[in-house]
Amino acid sequence: MLRRSAMAWMLRAISLWDRLRLRVISASRPGLRIHPTASTNFAHARYRLGEGARLIIGPGVVCDRIHHGVCFDLEPGARVEILDGAWLRAQVGTVYIQAFAGAEMQIGPEALLNGCHLSAKGRLVLGRRAWVGPGSRVFDSDQHDFDADHPERIEPVEIGDYAWIASDVLIARGVTIGAHSVVGAHSLVTRDIPPHTVAYGTPALPKGRVGDRSRVS
Repeated sequence: MLRRSAMAWMLRAISLWDRLRLRVISASRPGLRIHPTASTNFAHARYRLGEGARLIIGPGVVCDRIHHGVCFDLEPGARVEILDGAWLRAQVGTVYIQAFAGAEMQIGPEALLNGCHLSAKGRLVLGRRAWVGPGSRVFDSDQHDFDADHPERIEPVEIGDYAWIASDVLIARGVTIGAHSVVGAHSLVTRDIPPHTVAYGTPALPKGRVGDRSRVS
């Protein structure tokens, strides 16, 4: 009984310490807003916010207590919003969220980012309970100019409600993944995937139908 009490006291002390650290972090970054009910583990994330950038972490958002397991890199004027109950899981790899100057990113309620990389130069949106698996990357741009005659292109990306992006998937600019769809591991997605579709391959192509994923946990 004493051992349990000591453990409970230690956990409360750790949580309080992390909460104090979060206050210091938020005070030093005017564009950072973390809801009081979000995980205190965000005290161990890495933050780089340019002038005028805004990072909003909503109610009940969770991350792991891993040093720099979640990294936020927002250039001037960028806006990233993580909605209620999302989970940024870093146990299998770093969750890296990058928003270039003026870009917008929204991560939907109860979404799961599992050791993945999201990058926005224009607009990137994840829907409710969208999952992005380990090693997967989502880009809304070519990232660089190809040559003098072929400049970089930027087109919005949207991953629909209850969609599941498996591990080591690359989603390219301009792609929409329909709601309730599943993209298999090691796929390259260069075209839209319709709702309720399972797709995989390089490039990813529709291979079958997916039912209602709203009750999948």
